[in-house]
Amino acid sequence: MTAQLERGQGLASTIARVILGGIFFAHGWQKVVTNGMDATAKAFDGMGVPVPTLSAWFAGLVELVGGAALIIGLAMPIVAVLGIVDMLGAIIFVHWDNGFFASNPGGGGYELPLALIAGLIAVGIASHGSLAADTHLLKSRRSPTP
Repeated sequence: MTAQLERGQGLASTIARVILGGIFFAHGWQKVVTNGMDATAKAFDGMGVPVPTLSAWFAGLVELVGGAALIIGLAMPIVAVLGIVDMLGAIIFVHWDNGFFASNPGGGGYELPLALIAGLIAVGIASHGSLAADTHLLKSRRSPTP
C-alpha cells in the first residue's frame, strides 16, 4: 500500500510540476522571446513596476528558466521560492488594484498569481517521484561512499 501511495504522490507531483512549468515557461517565453526584453521593461515601466529593466529580466528569466526546471523537476525548492517572489511582485505591482478575479473588466486581478503561488508551495515541498531530476541527483548525493 505504501509503494502505491508513493507512486500516486509522485505522479500527482509530476503532473502539477509539468502544468505549472508550462505556464511559467510560456509567460517567460512571451517576455524574453516574443515581446523581447526592451518591450517587457517598457511595459513594466508603464505599470509602475520599480526598476523596470531589472524587474523584467528577473521575471523573464525566473519564468522561462524556472518553468523549464519545474517541468524536469530540477532544484524545486529554489525554483519555488524564486517563482513565489516573482508572483508576489506581480500581485503587488500589477494585479492588486484590479481586485481578486482574473476576469475583472478593468484588467486581470490577482487570482491567477495567487493560485500559482499555491502550486509553487505544493511542488516546492512535495516528494517529486521518480520522474524528477532532483530525485536522481539527490539520490546519488546521498548514497554512501565505499
